[in-house]
Amino acid sequence: MGDVAAHIGVSRQLVSLVMRNAPGPSGESRERVLRAAAELGYHPDTAAQMLRRGRSRHLGVLFTMRQPHDVALVDGIYPAAERLGYAVALGATGPSRNEQKAVEDLLGYRVEALILIGPYLAQKGLAALARQLPVVQVGRRIDLEGVDSVRTADDHGAQQAVDHLVGLGHRDIAHVDGGTMPGATERRRGYRTAMRRHGLDNHIRILRGDYTEESGATAARELLGDQLPTAVFAGNDRCAHGLLDTLSRAGRDVPGDVSIVGYDDSPIASLSFIDLTTIRQDAARMAELAVQAAAERLDEERTTPRDVVLEPTLVVRGTTARR
Repeated sequence: MGDVAAHIGVSRQLVSLVMRNAPGPSGESRERVLRAAAELGYHPDTAAQMLRRGRSRHLGVLFTMRQPHDVALVDGIYPAAERLGYAVALGATGPSRNEQKAVEDLLGYRVEALILIGPYLAQKGLAALARQLPVVQVGRRIDLEGVDSVRTADDHGAQQAVDHLVGLGHRDIAHVDGGTMPGATERRRGYRTAMRRHGLDNHIRILRGDYTEESGATAARELLGDQLPTAVFAGNDRCAHGLLDTLSRAGRDVPGDVSIVGYDDSPIASLSFIDLTTIRQDAARMAELAVQAAAERLDEERTTPRDVVLEPTLVVRGTTARR
């Protein structure tokens, strides 16, 4: 700030007021200071400002870079946090970086709350975190003191997928599940519930999978070697993509021979060359509610746990057709 002040011949205090957007400086003074700051490449030290206030006002976000839906949630968290006066610190997990390491790094940044997007931390680990600071779990329900949940009614989404396919005349509908991934149990249950409701108990077929393209490809090869169903409900969009690609390469027409429904409505689903029918989770709304839950714990001292459940919606595109 001293360099900016010296550059235009004003006091350091004036520069400080402008950078903090505090009242006092005239419009002309603000413009001069901001222009000088831009010329010198000066950026305020946000971390230092937060420390001086006694609070970091940072929300830690744990996510995986491998799931498009997780990335969409992160994209929604930034504006939601900014509206409430919070900054965001990211902790990404991947093959070379586990969740424990990512959480430790976030705590080192003095985050005031943690938003966990679809992590697989054990209940014991979550309970330990919740004793230190507020935790918001996105994507699954956790019944722990100090933990809020924001999720989609995945069983309802799965039922919408089956209802859509049955409405198109399909009866032989298989499901590639997500294994132990977040929401997979509920989607599997919803698939079974809808199939039984339509009197299709004898057509229930569940293939083991996860939320990757390879799991969809593996399921497709298994189905090609057996009796190919007329429709498949995949655990998520990445899995559906693997199914679509493998079946197409094998000479099967989608949706002529097989209809496919995914889950999430991630960015890949709307690509023109994929055009995937899917179940949409409102990532922006989920992100907003997760940030709101954390802010209520911190600013309003709310202590009662909250479980927010959003309804998913069916998005019909080009991978489903009438049988």
